[in-house]
Amino acid sequence: MGGNSPCASCKLLRRRCTKDCTFAPYFPSDDPQKFAIVHKVFGASNVSKMLQEIPVQQRADAVSSLVYEANARVRDPVYGCVGAISYLQNQVSELQMQLAVAQAEILCIQMQHDPVVMPTPDIIDSDQKSYFLQNEFPQYLNFGSSTNVIHDSLKRENIFGHDMVS
Repeated sequence: MGGNSPCASCKLLRRRCTKDCTFAPYFPSDDPQKFAIVHKVFGASNVSKMLQEIPVQQRADAVSSLVYEANARVRDPVYGCVGAISYLQNQVSELQMQLAVAQAEILCIQMQHDPVVMPTPDIIDSDQKSYFLQNEFPQYLNFGSSTNVIHDSLKRENIFGHDMVS
Protein backbone atom coordinates (compact mmCIF):
# COMPACT_ATOMS: atom_id res chain seq x y z
CA MET A 1 0.00 0.00 0.00
CA GLY A 2 2.92 2.28 0.58
CA GLY A 3 1.02 4.60 2.94
CA ASN A 4 0.66 4.55 6.71
CA SER A 5 -0.80 1.05 6.91
CA PRO A 6 1.35 -1.78 5.59
CA CYS A 7 -0.30 -4.64 3.72
CA ALA A 8 -0.94 -7.92 5.52
CA SER A 9 2.16 -9.55 4.06
CA CYS A 10 4.51 -6.74 5.04
CA LYS A 11 2.94 -6.64 8.49
CA LEU A 12 3.41 -10.40 8.97
CA LEU A 13 6.94 -10.38 7.53
CA ARG A 14 7.78 -7.23 9.55
CA ARG A 15 9.07 -5.23 6.66
CA ARG A 16 8.38 -1.82 5.22
CA CYS A 17 5.54 -1.78 2.67
CA THR A 18 6.66 0.13 -0.41
CA LYS A 19 4.44 1.69 -3.04
CA ASP A 20 5.36 -1.06 -5.53
CA CYS A 21 4.72 -3.92 -3.08
CA THR A 22 3.60 -7.00 -5.03
CA PHE A 23 1.33 -8.19 -2.23
CA ALA A 24 -0.42 -4.92 -1.29
CA PRO A 25 -3.26 -5.00 -3.87
CA TYR A 26 -4.20 -8.59 -3.00
CA PHE A 27 -3.52 -8.87 0.74
CA PRO A 28 -5.00 -5.80 2.47
CA SER A 29 -4.07 -4.97 6.04
CA ASP A 30 -7.64 -5.57 7.27
CA ASP A 31 -7.48 -9.29 6.33
CA PRO A 32 -4.23 -10.65 7.80
CA GLN A 33 -5.41 -14.28 7.86
CA LYS A 34 -5.62 -14.36 4.08
CA PHE A 35 -1.88 -13.85 3.68
CA ALA A 36 -0.96 -15.82 6.79
CA ILE A 37 -2.49 -19.03 5.45
CA VAL A 38 -1.02 -18.56 1.96
CA HIS A 39 2.39 -17.84 3.50
CA LYS A 40 2.13 -20.90 5.75
CA VAL A 41 1.40 -23.25 2.82
CA PHE A 42 3.37 -21.73 -0.07
CA GLY A 43 5.86 -19.30 1.45
CA ALA A 44 6.11 -15.59 0.72
CA SER A 45 9.00 -15.97 -1.72
CA ASN A 46 7.16 -18.54 -3.84
CA VAL A 47 3.97 -16.48 -3.87
CA SER A 48 5.94 -13.40 -4.90
CA LYS A 49 7.59 -15.31 -7.76
CA MET A 50 4.24 -16.69 -8.92
CA LEU A 51 2.59 -13.28 -8.90
CA GLN A 52 5.45 -11.65 -10.81
CA GLU A 53 5.21 -14.29 -13.56
CA ILE A 54 1.47 -13.70 -14.06
CA PRO A 55 0.04 -10.73 -16.00
CA VAL A 56 -1.32 -8.04 -13.68
CA GLN A 57 -4.93 -8.51 -14.85
CA GLN A 58 -4.82 -12.21 -13.79
CA ARG A 59 -3.17 -11.79 -10.41
CA ALA A 60 -6.36 -11.31 -8.41
CA ASP A 61 -7.70 -14.63 -9.73
CA ALA A 62 -4.37 -16.30 -8.97
CA VAL A 63 -4.46 -15.00 -5.40
CA SER A 64 -8.02 -16.29 -4.98
CA SER A 65 -6.86 -19.70 -6.18
CA LEU A 66 -3.86 -19.66 -3.86
CA VAL A 67 -6.06 -18.76 -0.88
CA TYR A 68 -8.53 -21.52 -1.77
CA GLU A 69 -5.77 -24.11 -2.21
CA ALA A 70 -4.06 -23.02 1.02
CA ASN A 71 -7.32 -23.37 2.95
CA ALA A 72 -7.90 -26.79 1.39
CA ARG A 73 -4.35 -27.86 2.30
CA VAL A 74 -4.85 -26.80 5.90
CA ARG A 75 -8.11 -28.78 6.11
CA ASP A 76 -6.69 -31.79 4.25
CA PRO A 77 -2.87 -31.76 4.15
CA VAL A 78 -2.64 -34.86 1.96
CA TYR A 79 -5.17 -34.22 -0.80
CA GLY A 80 -6.02 -30.52 -0.57
CA CYS A 81 -8.31 -29.42 -3.41
CA VAL A 82 -8.08 -32.82 -5.06
CA GLY A 83 -9.83 -34.34 -2.05
CA ALA A 84 -12.70 -31.87 -2.38
CA ILE A 85 -12.95 -32.47 -6.13
CA SER A 86 -12.89 -36.23 -5.65
CA TYR A 87 -15.61 -36.00 -3.01
CA LEU A 88 -17.82 -33.93 -5.32
CA GLN A 89 -17.22 -36.29 -8.26
CA ASN A 90 -18.25 -39.23 -6.08
CA GLN A 91 -21.41 -37.37 -5.08
CA VAL A 92 -22.24 -36.72 -8.75
CA SER A 93 -21.71 -40.41 -9.59
CA GLU A 94 -23.90 -41.47 -6.68
CA LEU A 95 -26.65 -39.08 -7.73
CA GLN A 96 -26.44 -40.26 -11.34
CA MET A 97 -26.80 -43.83 -10.12
CA GLN A 98 -29.81 -42.91 -7.97
CA LEU A 99 -31.37 -41.10 -10.94
CA ALA A 100 -30.88 -44.12 -13.20
CA VAL A 101 -32.42 -46.41 -10.58
CA ALA A 102 -35.38 -44.05 -10.16
CA GLN A 103 -35.86 -43.87 -13.93
CA ALA A 104 -35.76 -47.68 -14.12
CA GLU A 105 -38.35 -47.91 -11.33
CA ILE A 106 -40.59 -45.41 -13.11
CA LEU A 107 -40.29 -47.46 -16.29
CA CYS A 108 -41.23 -50.63 -14.41
CA ILE A 109 -44.24 -48.96 -12.79
CA GLN A 110 -45.38 -47.50 -16.11
CA MET A 111 -45.00 -50.88 -17.78
CA GLN A 112 -47.09 -52.52 -15.02
CA HIS A 113 -49.89 -49.97 -15.40
CA ASP A 114 -49.81 -49.77 -19.16
CA PRO A 115 -48.37 -52.99 -20.57
CA VAL A 116 -47.32 -52.74 -24.18
CA VAL A 117 -47.46 -55.75 -26.43
CA MET A 118 -44.00 -55.83 -27.92
CA PRO A 119 -43.49 -57.65 -31.21
CA THR A 120 -41.15 -60.59 -30.97
CA PRO A 121 -37.56 -59.77 -31.89
CA ASP A 122 -37.27 -62.42 -34.59
CA ILE A 123 -39.81 -60.67 -36.86
CA ILE A 124 -38.42 -57.13 -36.49
CA ASP A 125 -35.36 -56.04 -38.39
CA SER A 126 -32.88 -53.52 -36.93
CA ASP A 127 -34.41 -50.51 -38.73
CA GLN A 128 -37.82 -51.26 -37.26
CA LYS A 129 -36.30 -51.68 -33.77
CA SER A 130 -34.65 -48.27 -33.84
CA TYR A 131 -37.82 -46.68 -35.25
CA PHE A 132 -39.91 -48.35 -32.56
CA LEU A 133 -37.61 -47.24 -29.73
CA GLN A 134 -37.23 -43.68 -31.00
CA ASN A 135 -40.92 -43.11 -31.74
CA GLU A 136 -42.70 -45.25 -29.18
CA PHE A 137 -40.38 -44.95 -26.17
CA PRO A 138 -38.09 -41.91 -26.65
CA GLN A 139 -38.27 -40.97 -22.95
CA TYR A 140 -36.55 -44.22 -21.99
CA LEU A 141 -33.49 -43.55 -24.10
CA ASN A 142 -32.26 -40.76 -21.77
CA PHE A 143 -30.61 -42.94 -19.14
CA GLY A 144 -27.16 -41.93 -17.94
CA SER A 145 -24.28 -43.84 -19.43
CA SER A 146 -22.66 -44.98 -16.21
CA THR A 147 -21.17 -48.45 -16.17
CA ASN A 148 -21.97 -48.97 -12.51
CA VAL A 149 -25.56 -47.78 -12.60
CA ILE A 150 -27.04 -50.46 -10.39
CA HIS A 151 -23.98 -51.86 -8.68
CA ASP A 152 -24.47 -52.31 -4.99
CA SER A 153 -28.25 -52.23 -5.44
CA LEU A 154 -28.83 -54.47 -2.43
CA LYS A 155 -27.47 -51.78 -0.12
CA ARG A 156 -29.55 -48.97 -1.60
CA GLU A 157 -33.09 -47.97 -0.87
CA ASN A 158 -35.38 -46.98 -3.67
CA ILE A 159 -37.46 -43.84 -3.78
CA PHE A 160 -40.39 -45.54 -2.06
CA GLY A 161 -38.39 -46.24 1.11
CA HIS A 162 -38.11 -50.03 1.02
CA ASP A 163 -35.08 -52.14 0.24
CA MET A 164 -34.54 -52.98 -3.38
CA VAL A 165 -34.38 -56.54 -4.58
CA SER A 166 -31.91 -57.53 -7.25
